[in-house]
Amino acid sequence: MTEPVPQTRSSLVRDLRALGVRPGATLLLHASLRSLGWVCGGAPTVVRALLDVLGDGGTLVVPAFSRENRDPSRWSHNRVPEVWWPAIRAELPAFDPAVTPCRELGLIAETVRTWPGAFRSGHPQTSFAAVGARARELTARHPITSELGPESPLGAIEAAGGDTLLLGVGYDKCTAFHLAEYRLPGLGRRPNRCVVLAPEGRRWTTYQAATLDDGDFMELGQTFESTSAKIVRIGGVGGGEARLFSVNAAVAFAATWLALHRGVAG
Repeated sequence: MTEPVPQTRSSLVRDLRALGVRPGATLLLHASLRSLGWVCGGAPTVVRALLDVLGDGGTLVVPAFSRENRDPSRWSHNRVPEVWWPAIRAELPAFDPAVTPCRELGLIAETVRTWPGAFRSGHPQTSFAAVGARARELTARHPITSELGPESPLGAIEAAGGDTLLLGVGYDKCTAFHLAEYRLPGLGRRPNRCVVLAPEGRRWTTYQAATLDDGDFMELGQTFESTSAKIVRIGGVGGGEARLFSVNAAVAFAATWLALHRGVAG
């Protein structure tokens, strides 16, 4: 059995470069710190290594979602007794880009969110955080009805020719596939509620959210990988396995695959 080795900033830089992360790239990261093994310095070391490789012209982007900023009856990751719901509805904090955490997305995402000079988009449920040359630009626009759609930072990353890095996580975490869902004919909408800060103070607001479903993303991703061998780069980063690929390629493939497999081709 091979003895585990400590992961360091320099070893992660070496692995990321070998995988194909490019200086100057726009990189959408989905990551599990635990998958990397023991990292000297933890999540900040991972972020520093990524920024080292991207260089001054590159940009690192992470999902910074606020999953609990919704009615407690719809909480799925942190269920609470129904008797608590009235108190939560009365005092659930409003989304604040500077303060609201995204710890459910992992320590690496939360570290990027709080990084010096980071920018965060203004969506109260599906924000993105970014650090680097294009961080302000990529997070500047995020209307409430385009959670993961073409007017969100996800759409801006696609337009910028960005890449996705799955670092120790599977295709079920690949938000780029959601962007393809917005291109399906007859995308459904449903009412959704969240707490926002308004001039008059904290208040609940209701909007029409897209009906999105990641239930088949693992199958989608595996098919994408098997038919796009020259597009998906696979390699070891730290103690984990990583996948790097173009957001444009992933979205284009997913739009066709989803239309066919969900029976919604126009």
